[in-house]
Amino acid sequence: MKRSLLAVSASLALLGMTGVTLAAPDIDAGRQKSASCGSCHGQDGNSAVPMFPKLAAQNEEYLVKQMQAFKTGARAGATMGAMVQGLSLEDMQDIAAYYEAQHVTKNALPPLDFEDEDDDGEPLSKQQLAANKQAAEQQQNELISIGYDVYRNGDLENEISACIACHGPYGEGNKPASFPALKGQHADYLIKTLTDFKTGVRSNNPENMMHMIAKKMTNKEIKALSYYISGLR
Repeated sequence: MKRSLLAVSASLALLGMTGVTLAAPDIDAGRQKSASCGSCHGQDGNSAVPMFPKLAAQNEEYLVKQMQAFKTGARAGATMGAMVQGLSLEDMQDIAAYYEAQHVTKNALPPLDFEDEDDDGEPLSKQQLAANKQAAEQQQNELISIGYDVYRNGDLENEISACIACHGPYGEGNKPASFPALKGQHADYLIKTLTDFKTGVRSNNPENMMHMIAKKMTNKEIKALSYYISGLR
């Protein structure tokens, strides 16, 4: 995949952006206020369900911005919209500070998908099963390699900017610009999020930048990128 210089221009265009202005937050208060969030996101922000995003180690400014977007309806989500309706800005700041202070857990690689039965539903021989597993492992490694390339270099030919420009070399994000941390996020959630940006389901980001990037990505690239990011630490 060709190396990209598009990330440079994307970064320069965003240098003037600032995040949400926050008052001094109370982490202990945030822990108490986030109690109802734990059923989906985990008490420490590390959700057990891959379709629910991890909030641990997420940038405070980004979390506040998203909660405000859910509250105003700028970001669609009936459940989240209802959850944040009663929250004040101070509540959001406290909750976001609590989650930012937590450590994100390490992900295992997504489970391999390979056939273990023949067309008649009979178990495969050990030899065939091993061959199928090896092929699946090779495909997974190839996906992660593609994801690495897209994340760090982008794709000049298809005008896909490198993710590293906004989200950092290790997926730590950009706190002043309210760009989210991605490291350790569930692959399934990342696939859904990128697909939502690609299809326009989600658009609450500066100048719809993520839609402009994701719409040029293939489904394979989205999956590959998500696999790679989920393993970042």
